[in-house]
Amino acid sequence: MVSKEFTINNELGMHMRPASLLSQMAAKYQSNIIVKHNGKDFNAKSVMLLMTALIKCGSQIEVVCDGPDEEAALAEITAFIDSGMGD
Repeated sequence: MVSKEFTINNELGMHMRPASLLSQMAAKYQSNIIVKHNGKDFNAKSVMLLMTALIKCGSQIEVVCDGPDEEAALAEITAFIDSGMGD
């Protein structure tokens, strides 16, 4: 299991477009990928669950990857979040 904490810098937070891109990205991996926010766990492979997390600009999240391709999954998600989540 690997994890990393992030501060969301996207002005609009995790709105529909980045949530959709993240869930599509996560779905490519066999590993379980969880986004932790405000004490709750959200399956990163579900765009609807990511939307219910209400992740705003400045929010602190943790991404946890657990499985055979966890390192690759976390590396791609890190690059995605650090780049502004496609916006």
